Amino acid sequence: MAFRFEVVKIDPSGARLGRLTTPHGTIETPAFMPVGTAGTVKAMTQEALEDLHVTLLLANTYHLYLRPGHDLIRRLGGLHRFMSWQGGILTDSGGYQVFSLADLRRVSDEGVRFQSHLDGAEHMLTPEKAIGVQRALGSDIGMVLDECIEYPATPARAASAALRTLAWARRSKNEIETAAPSGVNPQQVFFAIVQGGTFKDLRRDNAAELVALGFPGYAIGGLAVGEPHELSCEIAGETAAWLPPERPRYLMGVGKPEQIVDHVRCGIDMMDCVLPTRNARNGYLYTGQGPLHIKNAEFSDDPRPVDETCGCMVCRRYSRAYLCHLFRANEILGAILNTHHNLYFFLDIMRAIREAIAFGNLSRFSSELQARLEAGHP
Repeated sequence: MAFRFEVVKIDPSGARLGRLTTPHGTIETPAFMPVGTAGTVKAMTQEALEDLHVTLLLANTYHLYLRPGHDLIRRLGGLHRFMSWQGGILTDSGGYQVFSLADLRRVSDEGVRFQSHLDGAEHMLTPEKAIGVQRALGSDIGMVLDECIEYPATPARAASAALRTLAWARRSKNEIETAAPSGVNPQQVFFAIVQGGTFKDLRRDNAAELVALGFPGYAIGGLAVGEPHELSCEIAGETAAWLPPERPRYLMGVGKPEQIVDHVRCGIDMMDCVLPTRNARNGYLYTGQGPLHIKNAEFSDDPRPVDETCGCMVCRRYSRAYLCHLFRANEILGAILNTHHNLYFFLDIMRAIREAIAFGNLSRFSSELQARLEAGHP
C-alpha cells in the first residue's frame, strides 16, 4: 500500500476525521502514538499493543542509531522485522533528543555534533545522515532534521532556528530525491517540521517555505517545551491553518488527557507523548475522575479497580490494593499493568474523539471530558 491521506470529515471547530494509509496498515485519525523509544514501548509486548488496537507507534532515531545501530537493524530486515511489529512506525529525526543534550552538543549549519550519552563517543548528525539512518530503519514515516529550541526564546533565536530548519529541510529533500532509496521500505515517506518558537510570523513564513518544498506531511515542532497550554494551542492552531489541508499534520510531544481535545480542535491529525508510559512506571494512573497515585496508603486496602468506568483488562481484573502492593514491592508486573491501563485510557479518549467528530458532537464531548478530568485533579 502506498502512502495516502484522506480527510473524511471536518468539525466546525476545525477538528478533522481522517484515514492515513501506510505500507503497514491504515491509521484512523486523529491518532495517538505510543512512544517506543528504543524499538519497544516500555513494559508492553507487541501482542499487548495489538490488543489495544495500536496502529502507529513512534520509535527514536537517536537511540536506535546509538544502540543497537541502524546498520544492524537494516541487515536484519528493518525495524518492523527486528521488533516483530506489523503496524505502522514513525521515526523522529533525533533532533529533539540532541536538543535535550544541551551540555553534550554543538549546533552549526552543517548539523549537530554531539557526544553519546552512553559512552561519550562523538557523533555528527546531519540532515543527510538523519535520512540515511531512518531509511536503514525502514519506518513508514520519517522526519527531517530540525533545530528545536527552548522556551522562552527571543525572536532572534527563534528566527535563526527556523532558518536553519528550512535549510536542513531543503538538504533533506535533495537527499530523499537523489540518494538511492533503501530496500527495507521503498515506500517510506518523510515529513518536514515547522519551527518558529511562539512567534506567529516566523511560523507562518517557515510553514510557507516548507510547503513550497512539497513534503507529503508536516509536523509542528518546538512546542510542549514548557510554554503554557493556551499558548501551545494558539500557535499550533495558527500553524496548522497555514499547512495544506490535504496533508496530515503531526503535533510533536503532546499532551495531557485533558488537553488532547484542544489539540485535535487545532486541526491536528497525529500526536505522541511519553506521559502515559512514563507516569505509569512512577505509579501515576489516569482515570475518568482525574489522576491517582497508586502508591498512596489510601489504596493499600482498596478493593475497587483503578477506574470503575474503564473497560481495560487491568480494571476488569485487578484491584487498587493489588496495584499498590506491586508498586511498593517494586514488582515488574506493576509497571506492566499500570502502563497497559494508561495507554488504554489515552487511546480510548482518542477513539471517543473520533466518534464524536463523526457524529457531530465534539463540542459537547469536549466540555464533558474537560469538566470531568479537571474536577478530579488535586
